[in-house]
Amino acid sequence: MRLQSDEAKSAIRALKAHGRSGGPVAASCTGVFLLQAADLLVGHRVTTSWWLAAELRQLESRCVVDADRMVCIDGSITTAGAALAQTDLMLHLLRARLGSALAEAVSRVMLIDGRQAQSPFILPTLLSSGNDLIARLTEKVHATLPGPVTVAFLADEFAMSTRTLSRHVKAATGKSTSALVQSIRLNHARMLIETSRMTIENVAEQVGYGDATALRRLMRKMAGVRPSRFRSSTTGAR
Repeated sequence: MRLQSDEAKSAIRALKAHGRSGGPVAASCTGVFLLQAADLLVGHRVTTSWWLAAELRQLESRCVVDADRMVCIDGSITTAGAALAQTDLMLHLLRARLGSALAEAVSRVMLIDGRQAQSPFILPTLLSSGNDLIARLTEKVHATLPGPVTVAFLADEFAMSTRTLSRHVKAATGKSTSALVQSIRLNHARMLIETSRMTIENVAEQVGYGDATALRRLMRKMAGVRPSRFRSSTTGAR
């Protein structure tokens, strides 16, 4: 494991000393695991690459891992998500230390769109880190669409109480069962928008939303963009 290397151990010792003295620290992607090894994440809300979130939760149960966030600031601890989120992290540090004007200027020069969430990029089955129950639950939701998918329905399908199901889902993904179902539906909607010529209204019907307004509202809330932003130039906007 890379954390056992001499270089990593040296970095962990330095981070631990710096953190204990009250110094601010920032890390993205796998770098967040260095902060965890230095016991700096305890009591904080943090993020990391979404496919590593489950592992981070297992290693450190005393922090809140918010895998939906691209950048998470909690006191002196600043963390960022997937590998390229280091760019978002640098823009945040520029904004916090040197002002919004410089951060926005750098963003324009580098052609970087502001991204506040990893949600649009999360694949529910990968979020579970190979958990068999989540994989089967995801398949069941896909097979049931566009019909209604409730927590009670899923609990019955897997022969367990809603509370037991919720506990397993929370442990594997950090999400509630209803939030996971919504993530699966929105991910499927995004796939349909990106790969088909279906109208947004038709996509909403296919993933079980009553109308396109509900889908648009949820995508703005979860991804920060309109559904049409996911439409490729080859399929054409509708």
